Amino acid sequence: MSPLLKIRAERDQMSAIERRIADFLLEEAHLLRDYSSQQLANALKISQSSVVKFSQKLGFKGYPDLKYSIGESIARGDAGDSASGSAEPSADDPHAALAENLWYIKTRAEQETRLINPASGIDAIARLIGKAGKVFLIGLGEDGIPARAFAMRLSLLDILTVHHFDAVLMTASISTATKADVLLVFSEHGQQTNLCKISRQFRERHGKVISVTRHSANPLRAHADHSLLVSAHDDRAHIEPLIYHSALRHLLDMIFVLLCESGKNRLDQLESNLERIHSLMEP
Repeated sequence: MSPLLKIRAERDQMSAIERRIADFLLEEAHLLRDYSSQQLANALKISQSSVVKFSQKLGFKGYPDLKYSIGESIARGDAGDSASGSAEPSADDPHAALAENLWYIKTRAEQETRLINPASGIDAIARLIGKAGKVFLIGLGEDGIPARAFAMRLSLLDILTVHHFDAVLMTASISTATKADVLLVFSEHGQQTNLCKISRQFRERHGKVISVTRHSANPLRAHADHSLLVSAHDDRAHIEPLIYHSALRHLLDMIFVLLCESGKNRLDQLESNLERIHSLMEP
C-alpha cells in the first residue's frame, strides 16, 4: 500500500501538527528526497521529534524509512497524485480524460476506505447483521439513500429490516428492539443530535449500533459499538460527494457479498426473492 495513500486515508484522524506534515508530504512528495527530518521540521516550523513521531505512527522505523518508501512509491507511479490518473483527451472521445480521472479518484477513495476498515472489523459487522433478529436502518436527507438501498438488499436475503428516514418514526420503532437486534446509522459527518439520541436509546435496549460515517472523530461514532468508515476527499465541492457515495457503496457491497456467501442458503433465498420480483415486472 502506498505510504501517501495511507497518509491521505489517516489524515482526518491526525492532530493539527500531524496534518501539517501530512499535507506537505502529499503536496510536495517529489521534493522530499532533498529534505532531512530537521529541514522538514524547519520548513514547517515544528520540532524534529514531531517528524520522527509522525513517521513512527505510520508504522515506519523513522523518517528515513518513510522518505525511502515514498520515493519508491513515486517511482512505481502509485503516489496517489490525482494528476497521475488523468488521461489525455481523445479526438474520438472528448470525455475520455474526465471519465478516466473520475474513475481514478473513485478507485483511490475505495482503496483508502478499505485501508481504514480492517478485514476483522468488516467480518464482525457482517456476522452481527447475519445473525440479527432485526436490522434497523436510518439515514436522514441524502444519507437516507444508501440506507434504503442497503435495507432492500438485506431484505432480499430474508433478513428482517426496519428502515426509516424519519427520526421520530425510528424512535417509535426501536421500542421493540432487543439485544439480538442491530441498528445501522448512516450519517456522513456524524453530527446529527437526533441520531446520537436514537443510538443511545438503542444501546439502552442492549442492541448493537453500527455507525456509517466519514473517517473523522464525530459524536455518532462515540455512541456506536462498531463503525464503518469512509475516506473520500477532493477539493471540488461537486466531486467530493460523488466519491464519498462511491466508496460507501463499495464498502456496503463487500458486506452484502460476505452475507451472500456466509451459508444459511442465503444465495438460494436471494435467487428466490429475485424471481418473485421479476415476475411482478412481467406484463
